[in-house]
Amino acid sequence: MDIQNKTAIVTGASKGIGLSTANAFIDEGVTVACWSRTPPKEFSHSNFHHFETDLTKEDSVEDSYQKTVDKLGDISILVNNAGVGYRGRMEDTPSRQWRYLFDLNVHGIFYVTKRVITGMKERNEGHIINIGSGAGTNGIPQMSAYCGTKYAVNGITESLHNELRDYGVKVSCISPGSVDTGFSSSNKNKLQPGDLASAIVHMLKCPKNFHYTDIQVRPLQP
Repeated sequence: MDIQNKTAIVTGASKGIGLSTANAFIDEGVTVACWSRTPPKEFSHSNFHHFETDLTKEDSVEDSYQKTVDKLGDISILVNNAGVGYRGRMEDTPSRQWRYLFDLNVHGIFYVTKRVITGMKERNEGHIINIGSGAGTNGIPQMSAYCGTKYAVNGITESLHNELRDYGVKVSCISPGSVDTGFSSSNKNKLQPGDLASAIVHMLKCPKNFHYTDIQVRPLQP
């Protein structure tokens, strides 16, 4: 896709991978709609537009979608980046915490994605990229809720890819290992958010008949 002058929704673009992706998009001439509860600190650009959104609430998502389309026009790119993790044994996990992870990491993807599909199909162009995790293919002790949500992301991506490929719409999942976003206090070698953003730009700019469906990325040296 020629992404210059396209419009992208990036969820959770107020920090981390999302903000790095927004920056990389802006460098490529993309207009970015950031959907998150709070705007980024000390960042502004004429091609960056924040829409206050609670991704766990479908009415909030609908409101942001209408405001985004009214202000910025057709959506060609969606990066479902927003997500949260929780570490703890299943028997110690509060039910509200479990539900919140699924509300944001899984239901949020559904609320956002269903709203961009029709327009992408009509234009025979679009790319939906879901940010997965290594936890979506490997069960990790004391992270059953998070792993469950990321396994779901993989299944949603694969199914949607098969639904939309005949309409010229791409659906991809990029699943990083440890990323330096503050989620973990571990001192092990981590990927940088900017490196993920560069990979996302590369995926988007591939020829129309060339499609990455599922990418696993890890630090070379753990």
